[in-house]
Amino acid sequence: MATTRTATTQWQGPLMGGAGTVALESSGLGTYDVTWPSRAEEPNGRTSPEELIAAAHSSCYSMAFSHGLAGAGTPPESVETRADVTFQPGEGITGIRLTVKARVPGLSEDDFRKAAEGAKENCPVSKALGGVDITLEAELLS
Repeated sequence: MATTRTATTQWQGPLMGGAGTVALESSGLGTYDVTWPSRAEEPNGRTSPEELIAAAHSSCYSMAFSHGLAGAGTPPESVETRADVTFQPGEGITGIRLTVKARVPGLSEDDFRKAAEGAKENCPVSKALGGVDITLEAELLS
């Protein structure tokens, strides 16, 4: 069954001097301020499209990795994923670096790396961001 999630942005003014709010409509979890400086300079307590993409990608990857490991008979004890989304003004999003650390009892380093790469390739957010270079650093914790 397909699902749809919704966020809404209200923006006032021009790009450089304007400001907006992003509301997570589906969950109702909150409304967050967004401005050009929060995107291209320092966040200063505001979010950006890139931070929201990083949140989506890190959570999606963790789910895909956990699902793949469990399906292979080696469910993880823990998975921690960080997504760093790089934005270059004038160019756009130029890259995403995923960093994952996971504790998976009974899994070899080689199988861990294969599963980590498989999750990167098959995570729905990775697929949606296919036009961006996505790199992966994976660490199997003991």
